[in-house]
Amino acid sequence: MAEKKKSKKSPVRKTGASQAKYLVIVESPAKSKTINKILGKDYNVLASMGHIIDLPVDKMGIDFDNDFKPEYRVLKGRKKYLTSLKKEAKTSTAIYLAADPDREGEAICWHLKNQLENKKIKVFRVSFEEITAKAVKAAFDHPGELDMNKIYAQQARRVLDRIVGYSLSPLLWKKITRGLSAGRVQSVAVMLIVRREEEIKKFNAQEYWSLDALLRKQKALPPEEAASNEFKARLMKHKGEKVDVKSEDEAKKMISEIEREKFIVRSIKRRDKKSYPRAPYTTSSLQQDAFNRLNFSVNKTMRIAQSLYEGVELGGEGSEGLITYMRTDSVNVSNDAIESAQKYILKTFGEKYCPKKPPQYRSKKRAQEAHEAIRPTLPLRPPEEISSYLPPDEFKLYRLIWKKFIASRMENALFSVLTVMIDAGDYVFRAGGSRVIFDGFLKVYRDTKGDENTDTNIPPLEEGEPLDLKEMFPEQHFTKPPPRYSDASLVKALEEKGIGRPSTYAPTIRTVITRNYIKRMGKTLRPTELGELVNGLLMENFPDIVDEEFTAKMEEELDNIEDGKTEWVSVLKKFYKPFEKKLEEAKEKMKSVKRQAVKTDEVCEDCGKPMVIKWGRRGRFLSCSDFPTCRNAKSITTGVKCPEENCDGELVERKSSRGMFYGCTKYPKCTHTTRKLPPQENASGEKEESVEEE
Repeated sequence: MAEKKKSKKSPVRKTGASQAKYLVIVESPAKSKTINKILGKDYNVLASMGHIIDLPVDKMGIDFDNDFKPEYRVLKGRKKYLTSLKKEAKTSTAIYLAADPDREGEAICWHLKNQLENKKIKVFRVSFEEITAKAVKAAFDHPGELDMNKIYAQQARRVLDRIVGYSLSPLLWKKITRGLSAGRVQSVAVMLIVRREEEIKKFNAQEYWSLDALLRKQKALPPEEAASNEFKARLMKHKGEKVDVKSEDEAKKMISEIEREKFIVRSIKRRDKKSYPRAPYTTSSLQQDAFNRLNFSVNKTMRIAQSLYEGVELGGEGSEGLITYMRTDSVNVSNDAIESAQKYILKTFGEKYCPKKPPQYRSKKRAQEAHEAIRPTLPLRPPEEISSYLPPDEFKLYRLIWKKFIASRMENALFSVLTVMIDAGDYVFRAGGSRVIFDGFLKVYRDTKGDENTDTNIPPLEEGEPLDLKEMFPEQHFTKPPPRYSDASLVKALEEKGIGRPSTYAPTIRTVITRNYIKRMGKTLRPTELGELVNGLLMENFPDIVDEEFTAKMEEELDNIEDGKTEWVSVLKKFYKPFEKKLEEAKEKMKSVKRQAVKTDEVCEDCGKPMVIKWGRRGRFLSCSDFPTCRNAKSITTGVKCPEENCDGELVERKSSRGMFYGCTKYPKCTHTTRKLPPQENASGEKEESVEEE
C-alpha cells in the first residue's frame, strides 16, 4: 500500500510573517466558518461547495480506447467558485486542501490541486477526523500529500457507476419510459426489497398455540409479599420432547390432561450473566439506532450528523465541531478520547463504573482502521451543557452519540438470571426472568430489550415444593412472514453483504425512493410496480448487476485499489468486456412494455373513449386511448380510503410545483391533500407510524 508522505513540519508556517495569507479550501461554508475561527486571520478559508470537477452530464465522458480515461470538466454552475478560488490563490503563499478524509474528499482535493497549483504556489493536503482546535492545528503543523491510491479508487468507482448508469438508463427509457435509471448499488437495493416482498406474498401462515399456567404457592407468604404469590409458567416439554401444539383441539386435550396433574418445583437455578457494552457508532450502526430510537430516516440522520461535524455555534465559544467524521466503518477511538471518557466516568459515576482494562472492539472486515468511530469531540461536552445551542433534532442525535460513546468505555452490567423448572406429570413448565445486580454501562445507555428486572413477579420457591394450578391460558398464534425492510434493516443488510460503503447507504435509499422504485409506507420500504418491473428486466438480462455477491466483489476490488493492491484500469477492463456483451444482447432481447396499453372499463371524462393503463416515469397511469388527440391522463388510485368523514373517495398521487402529494379522487368536491399516506398495516397486521424525513 502506498502511504501518504508527510513532512515533519509545515515550511509555510515557519516563515513567521504575521500578514502571510494562506488559502484553505473545504467543501462547505459551515465547515469553513469553524476552521477559520480556529486558524485565525492569517488563513483565508473558502468552500468549494463540493465537487467542482466531474464527468460531463450530457454524455458518457469516458474514453474507452484510452484505458477508460475520464473526460473531466468544470461542472455547470461551479465555474464561479473555481474562478473565485483561482483569484484568491494568486495572492496566497500556499494552499491547504482540507476536504473530508475519504475517497470523495481526496478526489475533490486532487481536482483542485490540478486547477490551482503552479511553480510559485505549493499545495498541501491536510486531513483531520474532527474539527477541533487541537486536531486542526495538528494537521496544519504536519501537512501531507494526496493519496493517489484513494484517488484511483474513487475514479474507478465513478467510472464504473457511470458505465452502468449511462448504459442501462437509456435502455430502460427505450423499453419502458424516459426518466428511469439503473445503478450498481441502487439496483441491488431494489432487488433485495423486491425479493423480500415476494417472500411475503408467498408466505403461508402456520397456526400454533402456547400454553401458560397461572400457578400459586400453597405456603402462605408474609402480608407484605402476599400479592406476589402467583406467577405464570410456560409449557415447554411433553415426555421429554419439545412441545409443538398446532391446533385448538390439541391444546384442549393437553389442558385436560395437565389439569389432573400435580405441579412440583423440579429445579431452581440462578446464574450470573454479564451484558457487555457495544462499540461506539459507525455510520451504519448510527443510522440504524437513529431510525429505531429517534424515528429518523437515514438521510435525516446524515444531514444532522454533517452539521454536528462541521460546526455548531456555542455562544461565546463560536462555532465548534461536536462529533468526529460521520462516514466511517471503524470502531477505533483515539487514546485521548479514551482518557477523557475515563476521567468523566470516574468523576460522574465513580470507580466501579470505570473498568481497569479499557474495553476492546473489533471493526468489521474491510473497515478503514485509520478512521475513528463516531464520537463526541474533545473536550467532552455533556449534552445538557450545550442543549440551549442545539435545535431539538440536533440535540437528540448528539445525545445519542454521546451516550453510546461514554457507555462503550464503561464497565459491564451484571444480571442474575433465574430459571425455574416445574413438573406436571409428563409435562414440564418453565418460569424465570432476570434481575440487574449492577447496571454498569446501562447507567448511561440502555438497549430496548433485556435490560429490565423481570424475575420480581416470581415468589420465593424451593425445590420439591408443590404448587396449585389456578388457571390455564391457551393462546393462538400464527407464524409471521419475514418483515419488510426499513431504513435500518436495509442498511444492516447492505453492510453485512458488503454492498456499498458508509458514504453510499443514505444516497442509495434516497435515490430508489426518488426514482419511484420504492415507496416508504409507514416505517417500511416496499417496491412499487415500476420497481418490480425494472428489477425483473434487470434480473433477466443483467443478472450480475443485481447479484449481491458480484456487487460485493466489486466493492472489494475498489478497496484493493485504495490499498495499492490492484491497478484501477485492470478492474474496469475485467468488468467491461462481459458487460458490453450483455448490453448488446439486451438491446435486442429485452422485452419492451413501452407501447403496451392495458384496456380498462373506465371512460375518459373529456372525450368518452376508453381509458388504458400505460407506464410512465412514476409507474402506471391512466391515459385516454385516443392519445395524442385526447391528452387526458390521471394517476391510478393507491387504494387508500380518503380519511375525510362522509367521503367515499380514495387517495391518488398528484404532482405540483412543490413536489408529489396525495389528493382525493373526489376533487373538487373533496379537497383533502397530504404529503404522506395514512398509517398502513405492516406484515403483522399492526399500524405503523411514519418515519421522520428531512
